[in-house]
Amino acid sequence: MKLIFIPLFISLVLVGASFVDDSSSSDDDSSDESFISRRGFSLDKLRDLKISREAESLKGQQLIDYVNNNQNIWRARLSAKFEAMDDDVKRGMMGVNHVGNSVKARQKLGKTRFLDIQLPQNFDARQNWPNCQSIGAIRDQSSCGSCWAVGAVEAMSDRICIASGAKIQVSLSADDLLSCCTACGFGCEGGEPEEAWKFWVHDGIVTGSNYTQHQGCKPYPFPPCEHHSPKTHFQPCKHDLYPTPKCEKTCQASYTTRAYGQDKYYGKTSYAVDQSVEAIQNELYTNGPIEVTFNVYEDFLNYNGGIYFHRAGGLMGGHAVKLVGWGVDNGVDYWLVANSWNTDFGEEGLFRIVRGKDECGIESGGTAGVPDLQRSPSANEFAHPPHRHHSSHRHSHRIVRVEDDIDENAF
Repeated sequence: MKLIFIPLFISLVLVGASFVDDSSSSDDDSSDESFISRRGFSLDKLRDLKISREAESLKGQQLIDYVNNNQNIWRARLSAKFEAMDDDVKRGMMGVNHVGNSVKARQKLGKTRFLDIQLPQNFDARQNWPNCQSIGAIRDQSSCGSCWAVGAVEAMSDRICIASGAKIQVSLSADDLLSCCTACGFGCEGGEPEEAWKFWVHDGIVTGSNYTQHQGCKPYPFPPCEHHSPKTHFQPCKHDLYPTPKCEKTCQASYTTRAYGQDKYYGKTSYAVDQSVEAIQNELYTNGPIEVTFNVYEDFLNYNGGIYFHRAGGLMGGHAVKLVGWGVDNGVDYWLVANSWNTDFGEEGLFRIVRGKDECGIESGGTAGVPDLQRSPSANEFAHPPHRHHSSHRHSHRIVRVEDDIDENAF
């Protein structure tokens, strides 16, 4: 698990600049109706796109060439790391068994969907809450299907900071959630974000940094590794999955700040996020980053920048990530997402994906919650939870308190 804070100038470049340079503009004139071009791009054309059986079966350099020759919205580059990995191991790293919220979850949706907010065209949580360092952190799940746990604790940590007015800077432990939440699933073999957020409410989660920093009560047990080898920086990932760590309800010996039971941070409520674009934007704009799930196909493993949509390759499995923003690039609406494959993946650890058509299911599996600051280890600092204002250039019809928009009966 590698935490690296992304400088503001990099985030501005990622959001504001088109990935594909103008040298490829000649492709825009392609007469092939299946070619997806940024010139005249429309969601309707993307909805009508059919992936042929031949395209679905492509692998390796043939897959890369097909993707790059049939669209110019994003670019694929062969990942030697994933290329060398057995399909069973690739699928094992996709740790979400069910993409999309369950019927039960959809019966208890967050109330921010009802807010009347004048939403900006572009939004980046890192810029909107610059004092919350965790929002810009990129973690590394290593060779473990723990994305469901990593994505959850990332968003929980961000929301604690936001709700506290940046007074609490904390990194919650993915290991604690991964190893101790028996209802969540099967640890390194996959789990359910919905249950992870319930666990935060009912059981709490202790602190824990990445493997390298080795800080907090329970730091991540697995070292960072190379997920996207053309940008060599880390050691190669294991070719087999790590076993799930044993649930240890004690802190590491070097952590003397608090005992395990006193180090717990809790959620007040957890809930599903409605799948409409506006509802997702309202939730992110009001309360901070959201954990979302989506289907990963072979082509995404080779994503190297731009605004992703599925073009070729077979289904690998479900993946959980942290949604941090949205924007528009050359007329293409996108979501801005933090992955958990370290900063060597995609756009410095992030990726952009088409917004507005539930691409790969990314809009139908949002999960979030509100922190319970009164039960946090720093509760005495928050006798009166602060109101949270957006940056002066943001506009909304009213200032929203964290508790105003949440169903108190949710979960």
